[in-house]
Amino acid sequence: MQISFFEDHLLPRFHPLTLTRPIDDLRVGIGTISEKWQARFNPSGTARLLRNDLQGVFSQGEINSSEPCLWINSRYVPKKSLVEQINDLEVGSCLKSGDVVIAAKVEGEKSREWLDNGSTDFNTLLVLETEEFTPIRYLWDLFKMNGEEIRADIERFEISTSRNHSISPDVMFENREQIFIEEGVKIEPGAILIANDGPIYIGPNATVSAGAIIKGPVAVCEKATINMGARISNATTIGPVCKAGGEINNSIFHSYSNKGHEGFVGNSLIGQWCNFGADTNTSNLKNNYSTIRITDWKSMQQIETDQQFIGTIMGDHSKTAINVQLNTGTVCGVSCNIFTSDFPPKFISSFTWVGTNVMQPYKFDKAVETMKAVMKRRDVEMTEEYEKLMKKLSDRSRN
Repeated sequence: MQISFFEDHLLPRFHPLTLTRPIDDLRVGIGTISEKWQARFNPSGTARLLRNDLQGVFSQGEINSSEPCLWINSRYVPKKSLVEQINDLEVGSCLKSGDVVIAAKVEGEKSREWLDNGSTDFNTLLVLETEEFTPIRYLWDLFKMNGEEIRADIERFEISTSRNHSISPDVMFENREQIFIEEGVKIEPGAILIANDGPIYIGPNATVSAGAIIKGPVAVCEKATINMGARISNATTIGPVCKAGGEINNSIFHSYSNKGHEGFVGNSLIGQWCNFGADTNTSNLKNNYSTIRITDWKSMQQIETDQQFIGTIMGDHSKTAINVQLNTGTVCGVSCNIFTSDFPPKFISSFTWVGTNVMQPYKFDKAVETMKAVMKRRDVEMTEEYEKLMKKLSDRSRN
């Protein structure tokens, strides 16, 4: 069986993170949504319907017309009960909950045609109604479900502890059997890992520096670094090649992002290539303890989240200066530079330069120059397609 991912009408709810990636590339738990489904089905091939903006930046994949294809709504993760119902699907049928298509099993020739045309047509399929499986409806659902997904991913990816690592004898472990350490990991003296409330995953070639405290459930992904004295807790994911310091609580850092210094980040979602200046803090709770309203990316209207804890949602390549204070429920687009000494606005559009009492466009040539420099430090070259995507986002932010 091959699989292909599709996005539905709720895509704009996942901006600004999905301005630069498909929904299936969002990280929750240890892996991305795509990686979770691949681990469950071990498909012969993987594809996705890719928006025009993302062509060349992400692979669309291919579909073999000689075998059926399983189409998966990217807003769902592979819970066991959902996987069981999907396994029972016959070719030519789809699984729906109300108006939402969750998954469909389609013959290869038609699937290849859908991929080539860039759109699906589930109306021709036999419909099987199902009970409501919980999809990802809003971005903040990701950090709310992160602890559960860390636990599930340890099983999905069949993770076990390697013997090929370097652990100081002065490291303190609590509930050692729930701490999973992959190859090449280095854990320095004085680090404390506590897995009484949930598992801790330390990915390949990651480093946990001296004096760091990690309280599970927590995932520290491949080549990530936990800096000295860091406090990481309560369903947090530090993505691949990220650096984490200070206090981080119930947050997800996607990859290549740095919060290396003191300061607090809580109940937040951080994209790729972001950087937090020293003593940057995110507020995640209002002083009156009321629920939080945020700005919807598409409508630009304030929406009620019914959540008491939301920090910052930050798109790729955005950065803060030292001592920046981010308000509760801040939404920040792609490639923003925030250096104000006051609280910045709670909504910051992409490619914006935010100083004290001033907001102005971030000139594209200067922004892309910084992007290239940041990426080069991690031996990643900006492709022509990626630069074109950034130019489109810059142009749209002016309209």
